[in-house]
Amino acid sequence: MSKKLTIAVLFGGRSGEHEVSLLSARSVLSVLDVEKYQILQIAISKEGQWFSGPDALAALEKGDLSGVKPVLFLPDAGNRTLYTVSWQGKSARIEPLADVDVVFPVLHGTFGEDGTLQGFLEMADMAYVGAGVLGSAVGMDKGLFKSVMRANQIPVLDWLIFNRSEIERNMRACLEQAETLAPYPLFVKPANLGSSVGISKVKSRADLLEGLLEAARYDRRILVERGIDAREIEVSVLGNEEPAASLPGEIRPSAEFYTYAAKYLDDRSELLPRAADLSQEQIREIQTYALSAYKACDCAGLARVDFLLEKGTGRIYLNEINTMPGFTKISMYPKMWEASGVTYTQLVERLIELALERKAERDRTEHSFRREP
Repeated sequence: MSKKLTIAVLFGGRSGEHEVSLLSARSVLSVLDVEKYQILQIAISKEGQWFSGPDALAALEKGDLSGVKPVLFLPDAGNRTLYTVSWQGKSARIEPLADVDVVFPVLHGTFGEDGTLQGFLEMADMAYVGAGVLGSAVGMDKGLFKSVMRANQIPVLDWLIFNRSEIERNMRACLEQAETLAPYPLFVKPANLGSSVGISKVKSRADLLEGLLEAARYDRRILVERGIDAREIEVSVLGNEEPAASLPGEIRPSAEFYTYAAKYLDDRSELLPRAADLSQEQIREIQTYALSAYKACDCAGLARVDFLLEKGTGRIYLNEINTMPGFTKISMYPKMWEASGVTYTQLVERLIELALERKAERDRTEHSFRREP
């Protein structure tokens, strides 16, 4: 009998999307087959401390970490061991806890979905679910992502990027420059965050000022984007070098746009795993753009690609890509795959397989130069 794969599920983290990560992780943990996998829960606090225990998720949710142990990985290539850490005064003692076959980082936003964690896992030469350093970093930064899309002839809305220091130093100049982009309404967003945290729809200069200050709380790069009246269409992508796209779904938010509250705090938004009234040509165009964006960013494993379908003109704009989208059982990413014939459990298992495939492909790369005689 083959031994069980050990899956380390990471959740929480130093991000404004910490709570969303806990919701996603609970769903993933609920379907991992204990007959097939040995499962390690790794909770990352908002301060960035790592802990593990049989019910680390509940401990993090309750804010009581007294029953879990501090843990760490070492960035040694080929060392897949998770260690426990105990302190005796200023001295630390580490002891092996388990060897890990696949890391499943159910982390949204900064320090989890932005390439930082992926870089560490690459240094440690570990298999992990999701995009690598490049895809994660490009997908996270909304401004850089738009530049890559435009370079690949994929339509995006016009935008500007401001640094937090610019806003603090000369707010008036930033306001005047933003107003040259397009007539109101505009959208203001932290460039490196998701789940609609820090996003504002602004309709006046006063709104714009407040929106810039709000976004600057969450990131040093702030994006201002032209606003349009549009339907919000999404596509799930799954795979490595030969990805597949689901049928498009649609969000009908309860607010003016899909705010954090509309996503997580009320149940009035409509989540349609199959978008209604799209022509076959529109479906093909959206799926083609989604796969092109996925490949252009060198994504792997999974991503949700979000579009805006402008009312009146029918123009399609790619809005953003999420390389670790919300992953609860009722989140759009798994629901769209379910509508396309893939269950939540099958999806989780396929992501683990894709992580191992990606690791095997990385292992083919030579890291030392051998001069021919």
